[in-house]
Amino acid sequence: VPTSLPNKDLKWETTEQWNAGLDLGFFDERIGITMDIYRKTTRDLLLDASLPYSSGYYSATKNIGKVRNDGLELSLNTVNFQTRAFKWTTNFNISFNKNKLTKLSLQKIYTAASSAEVVKENIVRNEPGRPLGGFYGYISDGVDPETGNLIYRDLNEDGKISTSDRTYIGDPNPDFIYGLTNTFTWKDLSLSIFIQGSYGNDIFNVSRMETEGMYDGKNQSTEVLKRWRIPGQITSVPRANFNIKNSTYFVEDGSYLRVKDISLSYNIRCRQFKKWGISRVQPYFTASNLLTWTSYSGMDPEVNQYGNSGSVQGIDYGTYPQSKAFVFGINVEF
Repeated sequence: VPTSLPNKDLKWETTEQWNAGLDLGFFDERIGITMDIYRKTTRDLLLDASLPYSSGYYSATKNIGKVRNDGLELSLNTVNFQTRAFKWTTNFNISFNKNKLTKLSLQKIYTAASSAEVVKENIVRNEPGRPLGGFYGYISDGVDPETGNLIYRDLNEDGKISTSDRTYIGDPNPDFIYGLTNTFTWKDLSLSIFIQGSYGNDIFNVSRMETEGMYDGKNQSTEVLKRWRIPGQITSVPRANFNIKNSTYFVEDGSYLRVKDISLSYNIRCRQFKKWGISRVQPYFTASNLLTWTSYSGMDPEVNQYGNSGSVQGIDYGTYPQSKAFVFGINVEF
């Protein structure tokens, strides 16, 4: 069944970018530094515009936005140790990026990413002057010892909790991302270890609404064993079937450090191979996503229910995690 109204006027987004870079080398290129600053402006940003239900559709994709990205990228390459048989090199890179939605047409605010069925409110709010993908909802101030419900902050101080008490409660955009690769080579044996991570990004864990909400017959996590049960009880987990809203209660720090890839390979040299027209035979082993250090309570901090969307990020709603992979293979070059 069609859910989005077709748009014949749809066109590609347009991006303009300027860069300023600097490359430095020291000690016969044993140390190399690369710096790059940039500003990237994207016009005709694609977003889903809401439509009145009387049209028969919920939304239509249109070119209605303008966003700016400012960033700095740094890279350091070093040859740490080198002899005739052994070599150890390191590559470190770090990237800082700040984005801001600078213009919207048709409507001033766009919302997206519906949360659990019991809430039926969008999590993400995009408006000019703010980064893309900001989480919008209520500030939670813990569990009321008398009722077992979550306490939501009365921001406008009118004595009641309403939609006017909502505010921005999280940012899925990281302060920076980084990576570190160490490569060790001894004769024909090579070992490469790649570590990467992200810092300062938030994740909205919608999955916890389903596994800790206790509002229906779904199986729940063991966290609910700590739930409020009697008046006066002090706990951080609300009662069964509590007053669930999109709030800071479900926003978590998504920072992580991950051993992304470890690769081990060996070049086999044999005169017979040359007679067969083979220049190289290299058996190898690669392990991916071996270890992750994070305070995030979900299965994987490197997730987004909405794929590669730039306007909706950091939503975990039963999203399948990055899987561990172990690969054995042989490269043969003729």
